Amino acid sequence: MQKTEQKPATLPRDCTFSESDWNALAPFWYPIAFSHEVTAEKPFGTKLLDQRLVVYRLSEGSIVVARDICLHRGVPLSLGWIDGDELVCAYHGVRYNKEGQCVCIPAYSESAIPSRLKLTTYPVMERYGLVWTRLVDNGPVHFPDLSEWDDPDYLQVLPNSVAMNAAAGRQMEGFLDVSHFAFVHAQSFGDRSNPEVPNYPVELTPHGFRADYQSTVSNYPHSLKHLNPPGFVWRRLFEVWLPFTAKLTVFFPNGGLLHVLNAASPVSARKTRLFVPICRNFDKDAPLQDTLDFNHQVFAEDQVMVEEQYPEDLPINLQDEVHISGDKSSITYRKRLAALGLGRSFTA
Repeated sequence: MQKTEQKPATLPRDCTFSESDWNALAPFWYPIAFSHEVTAEKPFGTKLLDQRLVVYRLSEGSIVVARDICLHRGVPLSLGWIDGDELVCAYHGVRYNKEGQCVCIPAYSESAIPSRLKLTTYPVMERYGLVWTRLVDNGPVHFPDLSEWDDPDYLQVLPNSVAMNAAAGRQMEGFLDVSHFAFVHAQSFGDRSNPEVPNYPVELTPHGFRADYQSTVSNYPHSLKHLNPPGFVWRRLFEVWLPFTAKLTVFFPNGGLLHVLNAASPVSARKTRLFVPICRNFDKDAPLQDTLDFNHQVFAEDQVMVEEQYPEDLPINLQDEVHISGDKSSITYRKRLAALGLGRSFTA
């Protein structure tokens, strides 16, 4: 992990979050880029919780994440380039080293460099084909577990990210919802003749909760439903890492395991970049494109619903919407978010 000097957190000037929600969300880990997007040739610009970030790779392989602004005249450093592990501003050629310290001002090479010319840098982790960061390092927090990504017995698949005009909380709750299979996913794997949701247990964990859902709804795409053994009960285990990451494990016939990590990165209050690393220990020789196409179809079906939900912000107050028995995961999720200190009208 890149060592950083943590500075007091301040909200971006154009922040769309309330101060209390931003402060509650900032300490957690979020994916901000694919590993392959971050190179030593060109800085990569992105945004997390309304904070503009610049990301680049050093020659020895590690990654730097910093606030994307040259402190001289406010130009995004992602417009610049990398030279000898130094980040160079495109406007005046001001250079910053990997610690974020300004080391050169070409126009005034003989002048002392002001100590204020130092970037805010952030912690970095590279896991599951993704680059993760957190904007406030005020102590350890749980990191999502997808250990199968490094297991040679599994096939690892990394679909394209999904850009959603929706709140990360709304997307996460949709991923955890089991009542919508028969309707939203009728074209992919759902069955409108099998809409009932059996009761399922929910268990609180230090990092969120687990929901262990079992039903006869197959996880095969319709073209492969003939592979479903008669009467087979499918188990779907959801594990949540607050605030916006969940792992779904689907137990297939003959001992097959499918793991899907739903990592919703809150770009701003109502914009989300969704990353979905996938691992499975079966059908490892099947065409990879089939997996990518099926994943794209399922999340596209969800996206239509999530982007149209109103209010756009996830209501924390359970009285604001009507709940049914199948909503146990959603109810638990909202309660756990409230326990983090998020507001009544959740803007993330």
